[in-house]
Amino acid sequence: MRVTMKRVLLGVGFAIALMVSAHLGQQMLQCQQILGQGSGQRGLMRPENEELVMLDANRVEYRYSKEMPLIFIGGVPRSGTTLMRAMLDAHPEVRCGEETRIIPRVLAMRQAWSKSGREKMRLDEAGVTDQVLDAAMQAFILEVIAKHGEPARYLCNKDPFTLKSSVYLARLFPNSKFLLMVRDGRASVHSMITRKVTIAGFDLSSYRDCLTKWNKAIEVMYNQCLEIGRARCLPIYYEQLVLHPQKSMRDIMEFLDIAWSDAVLHHEELIGKPGGVSLSKIERSTDQVIKPVNTEALTRWLGHIPGDVLQDMAHIAPMLARLGYDPYANPPSYGQPDPLVINNTHRVLKGDFKTPANLKGQFQGTQNTTAFH
Repeated sequence: MRVTMKRVLLGVGFAIALMVSAHLGQQMLQCQQILGQGSGQRGLMRPENEELVMLDANRVEYRYSKEMPLIFIGGVPRSGTTLMRAMLDAHPEVRCGEETRIIPRVLAMRQAWSKSGREKMRLDEAGVTDQVLDAAMQAFILEVIAKHGEPARYLCNKDPFTLKSSVYLARLFPNSKFLLMVRDGRASVHSMITRKVTIAGFDLSSYRDCLTKWNKAIEVMYNQCLEIGRARCLPIYYEQLVLHPQKSMRDIMEFLDIAWSDAVLHHEELIGKPGGVSLSKIERSTDQVIKPVNTEALTRWLGHIPGDVLQDMAHIAPMLARLGYDPYANPPSYGQPDPLVINNTHRVLKGDFKTPANLKGQFQGTQNTTAFH
């Protein structure tokens, strides 16, 4: 009996040892796959293959990865990027949120490293290769976008100058899409000057200088949009978005492959509400996007640009003509607004709109706040 029991215990022990060995072997194989296959490759961690997992207030789980269909909204500041993201934010399945401010800065640093031959050589020598940097950029950007607001099925980022890196972002996030906000440069520049929106490199005392810088910035973004292709980058004309919001938004939602919701036409009703539109108390456009879509700001620039600048407009800002604007039209013909927009504009002119409770008393304090992009 003793011999039989001893044999049974030995057999069980042997079976357990085999199971443990098999499990450890499987774990080692998985580690080898993660760290790099083949003896000729340097072992690399693969954070770009990981998923971020977040839970909303109802404990619903959301998983985010570099393969997800991220949405990037950008353009020259004062071109309607905040309005665009607020209208998308009103959709029950989309969350954009406020500007992160950090993403365009990190992208600019990455671009600078690539352009500097000496710096790139030093990084490569240290093992900080393009592959390492790109994996880190993917993880960082996704982390910021996912965690700076509430989780949602679709996430978007709105940092105006981010679209100066559209081609690079399109490679990092292969299923991402881009919305490039385009606005008459004369209106954009007048807005940044009169609202004192400080942008690095723009001389706010000079319409000529700002229009020159506007032309350079929009040219870079527009060319990258064309390079990515129509299937992934859609230029959105601010004037048409304001004049014809329903048609514009239907085109946008179809481009993004997101189901239609009437809520995108009434973003102002969802500001500050759970699952609605979150606005920053210090962003310069906040006091404008609390209003329904209206034509109030379309032609404010008329009569304010110096005559010599108007005379040289085609030379100063050739992108105006390339984008379809008449550089000598004063006033320009943007089109006629929809009935909804006419009604909204009458309401705005009468002050018939509510400032969200969480934003009351904030705007006066933000007028002298410097914004850097």
